[in-house]
Amino acid sequence: MKWYVIRTYSGHEKKAKTNIEKMVQARGMADKIGQINIPTIKVAEMKGGKKRVVEKKFMPGYIVAELELDDDLRILIGNLPSIAGFVGSPEPQALTEDEVRSLMNTEQSSEEEESSVTRMLFQVGETVKIVDGPFANFTGTVDEIMPDKGRLRVKVEIFGQATPVELDYLQVASNVG
Repeated sequence: MKWYVIRTYSGHEKKAKTNIEKMVQARGMADKIGQINIPTIKVAEMKGGKKRVVEKKFMPGYIVAELELDDDLRILIGNLPSIAGFVGSPEPQALTEDEVRSLMNTEQSSEEEESSVTRMLFQVGETVKIVDGPFANFTGTVDEIMPDKGRLRVKVEIFGQATPVELDYLQVASNVG
């Protein structure tokens, strides 16, 4: 079996996966269809002052399936509701092992990766906008990056005076004019 990418209608990834699974049961095709995955990634976000880890679709509008693909199966899957077709034209292209591995390992598993992402997102001296907390909508300048804590020290001008404020990096938006 090889892995293929299937295009779905936007927001119909779960429905497309369910339709394929129902077809497998109804037609007894378990030997031709293996795993079906919706590529997701775990992302930390701030909501109401609290840090949460949520799972978001990594490739909206696509699912990845392990298939023993032939013309009949391609037509059956292509005609299911919520499915727009296979990626690859005119013949579906199988993914390489490296591509499959990178799609399946999209979760950030270590704090080292998270801190390196923080270092790349922010630079000392950069102007940022605060998007959450008591200083929301203020702009300031990054004074210090603390990757071990996942926090930044931002100098915000309050009453004409630069005041250092320590914020979680999720409370700050980069690339502010």
